[in-house]
Amino acid sequence: MQSPPSGSLTSQHRTVIFASSLGTVFEWYDFYLYGSLAAIIGKQFFSGLNETSQFIFALLAFAAGFAVRPFGALVFGRIGDIVGRKYTFLVTILFMGISTFVVGLLPTYEKWGMAAPVILILLRLLQGLALGGEYGGAATYVAEHAPQGKRGAYTSWIQTTATLGLFLSLIVILVVRNMLDSDPKVSEQKFQEWGWRIPFLVSLLLLIISVFIRLKLHESPVFAEMKAQGKGSKSPLKESFGEWSNLKIVILALLGLTAGQAVVWYTGQFYALYFLTQTLKVLPATANILIAISLLIGTPFFVIFGVLSDKIGRKPIIMLGCLLAVLTYFPVFKALTHYANPALEEAQQKAPVVVIADPATHHFQFELFANPNRPNFTDSGDVATAALARASVSYKIEPAPAGTVAKVKIGDKEIESFNGTVLNNADFKKKNAEFNATLGAAIKAAGYPSAADPDKINKPMVVALLTYLVLLVTMVYGPIAAMLVEMFPTRIRYTSMSLPYHIGNGWFGGFLPTISFALVAANGNIYYGLWYPIVIAAMTLVIGTLFVKETKDVDLAS
Repeated sequence: MQSPPSGSLTSQHRTVIFASSLGTVFEWYDFYLYGSLAAIIGKQFFSGLNETSQFIFALLAFAAGFAVRPFGALVFGRIGDIVGRKYTFLVTILFMGISTFVVGLLPTYEKWGMAAPVILILLRLLQGLALGGEYGGAATYVAEHAPQGKRGAYTSWIQTTATLGLFLSLIVILVVRNMLDSDPKVSEQKFQEWGWRIPFLVSLLLLIISVFIRLKLHESPVFAEMKAQGKGSKSPLKESFGEWSNLKIVILALLGLTAGQAVVWYTGQFYALYFLTQTLKVLPATANILIAISLLIGTPFFVIFGVLSDKIGRKPIIMLGCLLAVLTYFPVFKALTHYANPALEEAQQKAPVVVIADPATHHFQFELFANPNRPNFTDSGDVATAALARASVSYKIEPAPAGTVAKVKIGDKEIESFNGTVLNNADFKKKNAEFNATLGAAIKAAGYPSAADPDKINKPMVVALLTYLVLLVTMVYGPIAAMLVEMFPTRIRYTSMSLPYHIGNGWFGGFLPTISFALVAANGNIYYGLWYPIVIAAMTLVIGTLFVKETKDVDLAS
């Protein structure tokens, strides 16, 4: 079997790259719409919960799509290794596009009750399954067309698709937000009520375009030649994961490459967006514009690092990206606070907040069944920390003697909480409203802003910081497709590379927003959630450096 020919970029190569990349951009657009609109979707489909739980459940539903991606990798990876790359392309994009379009038509919780969020989650699962089969196919297909020594350059275009998909989703959301009414406030209200559906419905047009493009593709020459010689695998799952010689490479690919790549990717794009809007209270439209600009600046570096990986290797670039993430995440996110919401930073320094509470009254607050008039956690410590979390106020917790009613100390002022466990619903609601009003006034008096002042946002510096985060993404993600493809033989390549990629990105990366925000809520420090990506990136840095071999000179046809 012969490798793809070496030489310059031909028209056939351009067609393969363009068709694979453009179709995948649309697929990622579909997937990212939900993440970009998580807060609104939480209100529409989880309105039976309180505001904090709405957002957490919206993130969990988003993460559900990531949770099933490894299973999609197994199902569609097997099909891709047995039947072919092109056929699998068509199936995955049809599943993805149809499920996204239906979200735009789905009635809300108010109209359908529990059926609405259940169907929403089922659609997310279907999206995740389809995406689980998409990436491995696109990366394998392009790599098997690429000349020796140029796989990093060719596959790096596939790496741009996730970022371009996110960029496209943000642009469509911004356009729709601004076109609904000439009055920005009225336009935003309409978007919250029904305008959010439009980007989902638009995906039907993108689906038609993507299917049309993919119907023009031909099978990978490496795969076609292998099939013609009768060397294909009849049991790619067994060969990939039932034989230790290949399974150990799968494990190394996961722990030494994709896990760290995933958390750096999701921190630089999704967590940064959530941090701006949910923690720093930057207006969503402003945050989307800032993120979009940073993506526009940073996206070409996927290709730059892909090309560079053909010259110096994939491994050193990926490991350097993980190292920089470990060393710089804390200062970068603190700098985001400084430049995006300086009033919040100043208030934290001048009037630090401390919750003094009996440890027995402070819990990890996650409400599966919430009463809007009375949350499940009504101890005095929980009442205090819940109010501070809703206000995005960072706080420390100091223990108090057993039986003590919790107090919130803001600078030199103390506000006493109350024990809601002994109150009925009506009394709790009244007392909680009084406490929140008193606490809110004290927070405001201490200089804590209810939202970031648009006039005080240093937009060039925020864009610079966000662009740096995107550059780290391009370092770890630009060379990863070529490296994963090169680690496995043709007969089981689709299956073998897809699983570690989607466990890494679906589980380690996909659950990052939920885990990080849960850590923040439990600890009180707005930066505490960064420990999750830092620890995972450090793990990948160590394992990858010590045990993963360089692959840039591997012959794919061997």
